[in-house]
Amino acid sequence: MALNVKVGLIGKFDMLKFKNMSKVREKAIQAAPANEVSGEFAINTNAKKLHPDYQRLVIDEVIPHEGAKAKTFVFRRADGEAFPYFRAGQYLSLKLPLEGSFVTRAYSLCSSPKDALKGRAAITVRSNPGGFAADKLLAALKPGDEVIASDPQGFFYYEDLRDAKHVVGLAGGSGITPFLSMAYALRDGAEDFELTLLYGSRDEESILFKKELDEVAAACPKFRVVHVLSDEEKAGYEHGFITAELIKKYAPADAEYSVFLCGPEGMYRFLKPEIEKLALPERLFRRKMIDVTKTPWELDGYPQQCRDKIFNLTVRQGDREYKLSASANETVLTAIERAGIKAPSRCRSGECGWCRSRMLEGSVFIPQENELRRWADKEYGYIHPCSSFPTSDIVLEVPGEFY
Repeated sequence: MALNVKVGLIGKFDMLKFKNMSKVREKAIQAAPANEVSGEFAINTNAKKLHPDYQRLVIDEVIPHEGAKAKTFVFRRADGEAFPYFRAGQYLSLKLPLEGSFVTRAYSLCSSPKDALKGRAAITVRSNPGGFAADKLLAALKPGDEVIASDPQGFFYYEDLRDAKHVVGLAGGSGITPFLSMAYALRDGAEDFELTLLYGSRDEESILFKKELDEVAAACPKFRVVHVLSDEEKAGYEHGFITAELIKKYAPADAEYSVFLCGPEGMYRFLKPEIEKLALPERLFRRKMIDVTKTPWELDGYPQQCRDKIFNLTVRQGDREYKLSASANETVLTAIERAGIKAPSRCRSGECGWCRSRMLEGSVFIPQENELRRWADKEYGYIHPCSSFPTSDIVLEVPGEFY
């Protein structure tokens, strides 16, 4: 069957160019130098600087926040290189030595992205009584100490193709840190949107970064902060809890807005029905993924017969095999870390997939908000140990540490 194709003048030129392409390519190859091409290209070098697999950081300064029971750690690169540029709202995953092994913990960057160009970045860690790592970190680290960290990670940042021009931020406790970075970014011109922040604290003394937030609000017309105190009534503050009504009070009445949420687990649970009352389109609500729940038995779908049980966990890593116990009340990753096994992890919320491991036998409970596996992973038995609670004996293939 004949194919009748009409080719215009421009099309004829394109066909001629295509016809001559192989000749031009052959000439370029013949003209190229005979020496071996180096494996290092400028684009690769720059990519490694922007997205290093890991980085060694030196603590330059430790700043205590007594009333808020927290400390800010200011870092610089040990090799003297510039700190990788980041988006306000991203986090670092720190690799922390602990009793002969290590654990990883994700902490939001609280400094301005522009500080990265000066070779500095900061995180803030709040005291967590009974915590597995945070208090040990607070007590042990001092200026001059080195830590290993990932490059900036996470997706809790403003995206103009998705988010409204006005953002209402909801923060509680140390959940203020990504919003402080956003406030600095707005002040420094690194971001371009409007942010109204509702920040919940128990009382005035426990407000973390109050001075810094108020100073940025006074200097930057795109940023406003409203402090909400639950346990203290005081002039100049909202009293009670953040609710749908309070959000509507400060959100723009005649324009679309996004809601960003970052805070402790209890705040997430309280605000879930309040957010639903706003009837926002799904794309306009963002929540910062946090460590999974400490009380999985309180969630829908949890098999109550498993609570407090101890299961056998077999971990296969390369040619090594470990046999250990795993509590149904803790994640599989926590059991692995307690046993001193070096396994990869970063976000500890099921978001990044860094700890992805194949479950050969057994079953786990995954909280709905942390069920972020791809379809293929579900189909072929892969889980994220950081967000999975054992509900039976388990055999697990775990990759080796990546950094």
